[in-house]
This record gives sequence, C-alpha cells and structure tokens, in this order.
Amino acid sequence: MSITITESAARQIQKQLQKRGNGVGLRLGVKPSGCSGYAYVLDYADQVAENEQVFEQYDVKVLVKDEDLDKLNGIELDYAKEGFNEAFKFNNPNVKGMCGCGESFAV
Repeated sequence: MSITITESAARQIQKQLQKRGNGVGLRLGVKPSGCSGYAYVLDYADQVAENEQVFEQYDVKVLVKDEDLDKLNGIELDYAKEGFNEAFKFNNPNVKGMCGCGESFAV
C-alpha cells in the first residue's frame, strides 16, 4: 500500500497545521457522493486511530482509514496553483471514471 505526498502538498499541509496550531497530520479519505460514487475528504488529524495507516514524506503525515485504502492505494496527493486557484490535487490510479462536474469519481 502506498500514498505519495508531493513536496508542494507537504509544504501546504505544514502551513495549515502551523496556522491551526496543532495536529499530527492530514486525514485523507473518501465518502459516497455525487453521480459517480465517491468524493475525497480531507480533515485535520489530532491523533492516529487504531484503524488507520500512516504515510509520511517530507516530515508530513497523511492518515488513511483501513476501509479507504483500496480506493486510495497508489494515490499521489499534490498541491497546485492554476491561475488564481490553488487546491489539493488527487492523482489516483484507481479511478475508472469521473462525473462531468468533477465532484466525484468511480473506482
């Protein structure tokens, strides 16, 4: 199982955790949503749960629940600026299709 964090994403996670003042890392998951099936969920993690795996790169931790690993295995978490917009990007090799609005994906 692997989750890759780009250097750009790691810098952004560090910035957000510093601004927040605490937290062990970023929790990455999925939830049922939209017309294609799933949407990504990002949240701060204040502690590691028993049912989570920890992936660490560039001194940043990303936590993933065991039940979400099959949908997220191999994903690259990136952070990119495009014009005036900046956001986390999910480069997921498991995605078989996305909805037209880009809000959800199918695996």
